[in-house]
Amino acid sequence: MSNAVTKTLDSLKERGGLKGVDVANIAKVSKATVTRWSAGTHSPQPRTQLVLSDLRYVVDKLAEFYAPDEVREWINSRNELLDGRRAIDLVHDGETELVLEAIERLGDMAYI
Repeated sequence: MSNAVTKTLDSLKERGGLKGVDVANIAKVSKATVTRWSAGTHSPQPRTQLVLSDLRYVVDKLAEFYAPDEVREWINSRNELLDGRRAIDLVHDGETELVLEAIERLGDMAYI
């Protein structure tokens, strides 16, 4: 069964190199829960759906600059553009705008 959540998870894997464990860490759920979402047998709570939606948007923006394995590393690593914080934590905490601002600065630096 394919639905919006499974399509989002597929996109996160393809464009962002993210694994189930990465999504589980960002959404603060178990890897088994992510597996059930992928199978289409369960759906995330509305708040978690928003986190996944934001994460997909971030991954799509990062994919303009990086290969999938680099996107995964960028999201999971502490980042100078985020004042030493990790994008996964900020997205989970609803601070996606800070991540998007950092990505925009990546674009600005590309033209320097």
